[in-house]
Amino acid sequence: MKQTQQTPAIGLDVGTSRIVAAVQNGDQFLFKSQLNAFVEVPWSKMTEASLKRESVPFVVSGEGFEKKIIVPGNESSRFADLLQSESRRPMNRGVLNPTEPENAIMLKQLIENLTEGVRSPGIPVYYSVPAAPLGAEENLTYHDASIAQILRELGCEPTPINEGLAVVFSELEETNYSGIGISFGGGLVNVCLSYLAVPVLSFSVAKAGDYIDSSAASITGELTTRIRLAKEESFQLNGPFHDKLHQVLNVYYDEVIRAVCSGLKEAFSNSRNIPKMGRPVPMVLSGGTTLPKGFRDRFEKVLKELDFPLPLSEIRMAQAPLNSTAKGALVAALAEM
Repeated sequence: MKQTQQTPAIGLDVGTSRIVAAVQNGDQFLFKSQLNAFVEVPWSKMTEASLKRESVPFVVSGEGFEKKIIVPGNESSRFADLLQSESRRPMNRGVLNPTEPENAIMLKQLIENLTEGVRSPGIPVYYSVPAAPLGAEENLTYHDASIAQILRELGCEPTPINEGLAVVFSELEETNYSGIGISFGGGLVNVCLSYLAVPVLSFSVAKAGDYIDSSAASITGELTTRIRLAKEESFQLNGPFHDKLHQVLNVYYDEVIRAVCSGLKEAFSNSRNIPKMGRPVPMVLSGGTTLPKGFRDRFEKVLKELDFPLPLSEIRMAQAPLNSTAKGALVAALAEM
């Protein structure tokens, strides 16, 4: 992420699957992303030297026979595939992974790598946080505080922003930030109804991209890393399906879409806090799980079948689904300067 001038702030999408940083360069928004994953590689002097020559980010950990190389970010999936192993994840279901002892260390390393060259002492960083799952009172304080602490250690001034609200800020300027933003991530699907930039209703649904990957892997016997690559590179919801993997992906994509649409109907039917909007509002879909062709059409079809109670003016895709949350976080940061 090369800059010709210093960015006044950073927007950070801290997702289960990817971390995306957004900065401003003049009138442009620039983005840089890394997989939120890492893999351990056996240490040797030759491997370390080769990684340096290829400019692959890595960390050497341990001493003696326990010495190892940890490769974080985008290269982790390639090494996991070569080693026939699963990459490890600092986060799970939208928050720090409690079963991963290296979670905070690797998350800090990834954020440090992503923001290198654009960080400056005291720079405002707005970072995404998930909403509590629908119907649950899950405490997200530890996750929020951990991300804030990492950013302070890197010399930044952190501020959290709801992930769904960030999508609204990124995509709905023309309606004065009134509408519904939905972020289909790896660990969670985050939803936010905003009225004039005020978050009115926020929640998350636990079935998301990782659920599709792990479910498809259990049926096909493939590594989840390979499932994710196939999902992002060649799968489309409007078919035809030429192999078993694509058929299985279609089944679990449909299950996730129906779970989210059912959650939307339940939340908007039961909430007493929804204001009278006066006119139909837009709904914007973002996140990596929305990338297959036909996603928007399948989603709209299911939502209509369930008789969604709030009038919608349109259901559309975000302009850049992978970057929408980070952009919205940056928009929020710039608005407060």
